[in-house]
Amino acid sequence: MAFKAARGFAPACARSQLPCWHVANAADGRGPRAQAEVMDSIDFIHSVRWSDLPPQVQARAKACLRDLLGVAAGGQDTAMARITRAHAAEDMPGPVPILFSDARASAPAAALAIATGIDSLDGHDGYNPSKGHVGCSLLAAMLALGPEDLSGEAFLTTLAMGYEIGSRCAEAQHASAPDYHTSGSWGAVSAAAAGARLRALTRDQTRHALGIAEYHGPRSQMMRCIDAPTMVKDGSGWGAMAGVSAVLMARRGFTGAPALIVEEVTGPWADLGHDWRILKQYFKPWPVCRWAQAPVAAALSLRAAHGLISAQIAAVTVETFHESCRLACAVPQTTEEAQYSTSFPVAVALARGALGPADLDGEALHDPEILRLSRALTMVEDPQTNAAFPLKRYARVTLTLVDGQVLTSERFEPPWDWDAPPTEAELRDKYHCLADPVLGAARAAAISDAINRLDSHPFATLAALLDGGPGMTPGLRR
Repeated sequence: MAFKAARGFAPACARSQLPCWHVANAADGRGPRAQAEVMDSIDFIHSVRWSDLPPQVQARAKACLRDLLGVAAGGQDTAMARITRAHAAEDMPGPVPILFSDARASAPAAALAIATGIDSLDGHDGYNPSKGHVGCSLLAAMLALGPEDLSGEAFLTTLAMGYEIGSRCAEAQHASAPDYHTSGSWGAVSAAAAGARLRALTRDQTRHALGIAEYHGPRSQMMRCIDAPTMVKDGSGWGAMAGVSAVLMARRGFTGAPALIVEEVTGPWADLGHDWRILKQYFKPWPVCRWAQAPVAAALSLRAAHGLISAQIAAVTVETFHESCRLACAVPQTTEEAQYSTSFPVAVALARGALGPADLDGEALHDPEILRLSRALTMVEDPQTNAAFPLKRYARVTLTLVDGQVLTSERFEPPWDWDAPPTEAELRDKYHCLADPVLGAARAAAISDAINRLDSHPFATLAALLDGGPGMTPGLRR
């Protein structure tokens, strides 16, 4: 699906030269295991190099970076982002730039503000087995801790490494903890891993940083925010802050090892460096919870196939999995409630034929036709979709029309899953749809171009474009 309107989403290396965890290039990122044992997690954190990554992993790192920055730009003016930015700058001041802002804060506070800004618009990438998002806390920590003389290649390599660590931390935590915790919990560990590499911690310091981050990471229970959506959301800001603090404390000698999800839950780590988890991240065409995206896709399909207008629709039924049914806010009062709803985004899609940030805040929350459709929507839990979750998130939509006709969709998956990814053009359109209205088309294009060339340029060439508020003319500020 392509973006249809500016306001919204409609949218071979020689083995003998490689470390033991590398695999030969393959279409899906997998390859035959090397003869030696898989490198352990700390060695992987510090030893992986850009040239070790398969070309599709290199390309995906750039795609993830661009997508995260687009979402960050799109979320700059949310109340959630503004409040956290002010809190960081005023209550925890320091020299570190806060993304797309003139504000400065300490490194942990800057990471908090950056990750919260991304998380404020629920359009960033995710990983099905984790039921959450790797990139948000990870990128925030990297922007807070990256040294000024960092190469672009080193930045991208750290990002790719962080997706591998973060994805496995999530798998390990879900395998060992009884409660479903937010992304910030295990995201703190991936943030610490990235910071340990960027700040050149020793092996022992790194081990302690991972343990500190795991212990102090926000073990916040995700379904609490699903049932009562507020600005706490996915805990990614606190995860980034905990991860950055863990690195800075470990560097000074603070101890915290072991990180149990790294050292004691061994299953997810067995294929580290062999199965590239960054290639198994999904992207989002719309800035709402992933659990609502299959219903939105199904609703848009019925609308288009039958040439419907919203006035023709009397009732809506969505058959889907339990967690999606828990997104039950039919009449949201805030953008957080709108983003963590299934009925409201489906109603927007049926009423407007598109779904973007402007449809999830402001006047859209009071649009009588959207609210009529949202109130007319019934959620039905389906055992088959429950069995498929979390690896698959299915939904089917039935529309009952005013004239009595009943239309039922096929069973839909969310668009842009890892095994059916968006095209480069679709991701580029999404980025510009979000970034251009906030940053200006010229600055947004310059950021995208800098990412394309980042593996051969200093990171400062991109950092200069990320520093300063939306209205500023890009220039080197550091």
